[in-house]
Amino acid sequence: MSLARRERLALVDSMTAAGPEAPTLCGGWTVRDLAAHLVVRERRMDASPGIMLKPLAGYLNSVQAKAAQRPFEQLLEQIRTGPPWWSPMRPLDSLVNLSEMYVHHEDVRRGAPGWKPRELPASDEAELWNTLRRMAKLAYRKSPVGLALATPDGQRVIAHSPAAGEDPVVLTGPPSELVLHAFGRNAVRLDATGPEAAVQAVDACDRSI
Repeated sequence: MSLARRERLALVDSMTAAGPEAPTLCGGWTVRDLAAHLVVRERRMDASPGIMLKPLAGYLNSVQAKAAQRPFEQLLEQIRTGPPWWSPMRPLDSLVNLSEMYVHHEDVRRGAPGWKPRELPASDEAELWNTLRRMAKLAYRKSPVGLALATPDGQRVIAHSPAAGEDPVVLTGPPSELVLHAFGRNAVRLDATGPEAAVQAVDACDRSI
């Protein structure tokens, strides 16, 4: 079973345990709101482009709000089963949904007080590192300072090139934590080196993808 599929099933379990009105790390979204987002993303090809295209965001929001009114159990079942057979996402699920399912699973887990990072197998961390390498420059394109992402075992990727003579901020941690930061989450456990103001600037910058 792919990591994307395992995270999908674990996400549904965490949503069930948390309940529909529990908070998440996705802005002001509840677990129900997040579930509606995931269902619309995979099953409403007419509305899902609004995730990326601002002119279509209003239509997306109306479709998502309507989806959120469905029974919570129905939403969870549609997330569990994944993209329908006719969706172009279905044959690419392990690729296009890995970061989506992992990040949103942590959104639910870390929306509650007292959360702790999970210890993932090395193979899962390696897969998340490959994902991070592909999207790092896009995620940090608006960083006002140079930035490098590093793992404790010495892997490193430049996410935003520093200016001439500038030392980049370095964020160090397991890929599972670095991926969350790259997707805009600050509820992470990372070590940061660099001037305090520069580190704060990285945390504050728009990391939407």
